[in-house]
Amino acid sequence: MKQLNSILMRVLNIEERTIHDGLTPFSVKTWDSLNALILVSELEKSFSVSFTMEEVRSVKCVGDIKQCLKNHGIDTNEK
Repeated sequence: MKQLNSILMRVLNIEERTIHDGLTPFSVKTWDSLNALILVSELEKSFSVSFTMEEVRSVKCVGDIKQCLKNHGIDTNEK
């Protein structure tokens, strides 16, 4: 998903080739609490959604982000 990858690359300062569904905050040094908040904000703004605190707390990896987006009607299969 190009738009999600773009946000992840920009906020976490990582390369696209490193992004996969199993990517977690424990495997990315820049995925700290501040960047997690920025990531939520950027996702909400870019996809015009509003996440609940429960959704935010449930995210443990990139795959979870995709599932949250799917739950809001966003097609995460788009390339």
